[in-house]
Amino acid sequence: MLESIDVSFIISILIKLIIILVLSSIIGLERESYNKPAGFRTHILVGVSAVLVVICGIFMHEKTGADSTRIPAQLLSGIGFLGAGTILRNGYSVRGLTTAASLLATTCIGMSIGAGLYSVGIISTIIVFIILEYTKSISDKFEHYSILRMKINVNKPKDNLKEIKEILENYVFETNEIKTISENILVISGRIRHDFNKSRIFYKLMQIPDVNEVFELEENNKIYEE
Repeated sequence: MLESIDVSFIISILIKLIIILVLSSIIGLERESYNKPAGFRTHILVGVSAVLVVICGIFMHEKTGADSTRIPAQLLSGIGFLGAGTILRNGYSVRGLTTAASLLATTCIGMSIGAGLYSVGIISTIIVFIILEYTKSISDKFEHYSILRMKINVNKPKDNLKEIKEILENYVFETNEIKTISENILVISGRIRHDFNKSRIFYKLMQIPDVNEVFELEENNKIYEE
């Protein structure tokens, strides 16, 4: 079977795989930098899979006359299951929709590369990267809420977590994430009104005997940074 495959066809496959490796890694690294559930490796695997699916469809069409669009069509249906795995619900908050959409975008980019539409795939990757990396700050300006990100130095975080959550429920509109970074460090991300006095939250948290320090993280400071 291998002898019947044209060498130029194999070379074209390698070129497509190398291109999608680069393009999908760009999107994957952006997601990885924000510690999203689907990051660098996941996006690469999705992109490579999409290219291979399209190539298989084209190959089967040339060999048997089968409809070359049937396999890629099933891929778009199946990617929904992978995307659903990145969507998490936490109370009234739903997270992971953007990452799920980036997986779908990576799939479509892979399909375009597999079909030989290199310029379309490259341009689409640039557009997707710009959307993921730079448009969040624009959309945040239209919201009536802002994100408050705090680092709390507290003795025995697990013992004090309930009291901290009670304070957040009274002062924070929506708590997106509470992470224990080390033995004595908690990092909290929550939504508050733009006109809300943040010092009230800090003051209440500092009233907890085991809390040693509370301060706000800068916008460019990663939430997982110690």
